[in-house]
Amino acid sequence: MDQIPDSSNKTIGEANFPRPLETAKLSAYGLSILVVGVLLLLPLVNLLHPSPWQRSLGFVHGIVSMLAVMLISYVGHLAFPLLRGVQTILHKAQELALAASVFAFIAVMTGNAAYARYRDPINGARAFFKENSPLVHWVYAESHEFMVLFTVPLGVAVSWILWRYEHGIFTSENRPVLAATSIALMAMMLYGIVGLVTGISMAKIHAL
Repeated sequence: MDQIPDSSNKTIGEANFPRPLETAKLSAYGLSILVVGVLLLLPLVNLLHPSPWQRSLGFVHGIVSMLAVMLISYVGHLAFPLLRGVQTILHKAQELALAASVFAFIAVMTGNAAYARYRDPINGARAFFKENSPLVHWVYAESHEFMVLFTVPLGVAVSWILWRYEHGIFTSENRPVLAATSIALMAMMLYGIVGLVTGISMAKIHAL
């Protein structure tokens, strides 16, 4: 006679309760989505600014820059598993590097439009900084201008290398290429984050 399994000790929904790893993964994804949503509130504040330039240029450039830095930071962290030879993340790194390069390019282009307004000799932020706080212009503005520009060529170079070598980048003879690619990803992440911080700092002191 077949025995009927005893289910008297099982609680309701126990069979469908996620395992600890699945719970941790769900929590991580939920927290990531929440953080992204909170960070995107920063550019949305520009819509409340009294300046029409800040409401338009500040909003568009802020949204694109925030998305670019998020992608750059994500792909930048993949440099460490790449160095360890984790081949399963190669396709993710390829796609994210390409997406980060595209968004970085758009961020730089919209930033150039904002920079034209920044250099307005009458009501621009540059004139205000040079008159009231020259250190902000010579340190924050100049470093912001040049650092963010490096994200585009670094992203394009990394994307080309990852798509060109594919899994061959993990071979022993291509270890120098893998090391250089990983360093470029870290540098891209550094330039993107520093550029975001300096840009937000200047906007907080004097908007467009």
